Amino acid sequence: MQVKQLKEDGLNYELEITVGSKEIDQQVDKRLAELQKTVKIQGFRPGKVPMAMMKQKYGKAVMGEVLEAAVNESTQKALADKKLTPAIQPKIEVKSFDEGKDLVYTMNLEVLPKITLKDHKGLKLEKKVAKASDKEIDDALERIASSQKMSEPVKGDRATKKGDIVVIDFHGRTADDNKAHEGMHAHGHHLELGGGQFIPGFEDQLIGKKVGDSVEVKVKFPEEYGAAELAGREAIFDVDINEVREPKETEVNDEFAKSLGLADLDALKKAIEEQTNKEFESFSRMKLKKQLLDALDEAYDFDVPAGMLEMEVQAVFQQVEMDKKQRGVTEELSKDEKAELEDIALRRVRLGLVLSEIGNGQKISVADAELQRAVISEAQKYPGQEKQVFDYYSKNRQALESLRAPIYEEKVVDFILELADVKEKEVTPEELTSEDEDEGSKPKKKASSKKSSEAKKDDSKKEEGKAESKPKSKKSSAKKKAS
Repeated sequence: MQVKQLKEDGLNYELEITVGSKEIDQQVDKRLAELQKTVKIQGFRPGKVPMAMMKQKYGKAVMGEVLEAAVNESTQKALADKKLTPAIQPKIEVKSFDEGKDLVYTMNLEVLPKITLKDHKGLKLEKKVAKASDKEIDDALERIASSQKMSEPVKGDRATKKGDIVVIDFHGRTADDNKAHEGMHAHGHHLELGGGQFIPGFEDQLIGKKVGDSVEVKVKFPEEYGAAELAGREAIFDVDINEVREPKETEVNDEFAKSLGLADLDALKKAIEEQTNKEFESFSRMKLKKQLLDALDEAYDFDVPAGMLEMEVQAVFQQVEMDKKQRGVTEELSKDEKAELEDIALRRVRLGLVLSEIGNGQKISVADAELQRAVISEAQKYPGQEKQVFDYYSKNRQALESLRAPIYEEKVVDFILELADVKEKEVTPEELTSEDEDEGSKPKKKASSKKSSEAKKDDSKKEEGKAESKPKSKKSSAKKKAS
């Protein structure tokens, strides 16, 4: 094998690799000999087919296999000999390859930059911390109480009104064929009038009624109703009103705590305190990490592979476009906004290379058990679809690697933080949870001084793309149902 360097321009290299015809012929003969042992051709016993006939019948197919194997093997050897580490998949172009001739091809590649690591011991960082106060706990209690709708029976014989909760039995049927369908009946159902739980018009026809009334409710299912056999059809429901209840203010006491599965109010407050402090610690970690990455971004400046940068720019743009679509924003990004996003992508690539170099130097790795826990955590986000999630990751190596990357990053960050001089500073919960744009964030070299609203994301973590084949998270339907 011969390797000739055609070009070296910064991180870009072009090599011409030649694999001799003699070596290619040896590989072809070796592969044909393997096939000869099992191939079946009429008139010959297995293993006795003449080599000349093997070459005539299977030579072209075997040449294709040998080409692929020869390129892969010679590419790896050339990179090892030249001590080059590709940043992305090299581009291969075959110049010459035929029976009895040398294999000649060129390889264009970008290599990872050589990074001289700095001493991170004693790096001064400030960790902002906050603890849950009585006010935070009381506010959380109030939010929980307001989300728990309590009710009590209406006193007297008054008619129903909007906001009441009626306990009803109902039996429905489609009007054109008088046929009942699944989901069109229930007993003891609690329905808030005006809450919009049922299809339009249903709840309105129960307003002004009393306990013991039987009401014939006539409605029409929406054209885009979830059940195709009911979409756009008129229906009749026979409804019996068994009880009328009205909302009441929730009392935050031991009984309320028990209704949530806690022993008493003190236990509920303790649970809220622990959860709030856990959330505050998450904010502390996020801001400390951001501060650390800002310091690394300031300390390192080197050219990054253009291919890696281009892929990251596309990933950032895609994330922003998805965010805009979800928010209903249709206007295109301005030239300045695109420049800002490109600066963010550049920062991400550079920091990723620095963290990778530090991790490699310390032999930091992600254990299979850690990766398995990450898969389990992902599966828990999709109740009822756990098996699909496990199958997805077991069959999709790229997706599995997307889980490994953030674990690896966190372990490298932990290593640097152990070396750093981290001082804690107690702040208010408002200060800790605020999104101060200037806090610990310095524009990188060519970066703009102000980020676009879509770009105000945590630059310390890459947005990982999700394959379309991944199971979708279950969400409540936006369509109104009768039950």
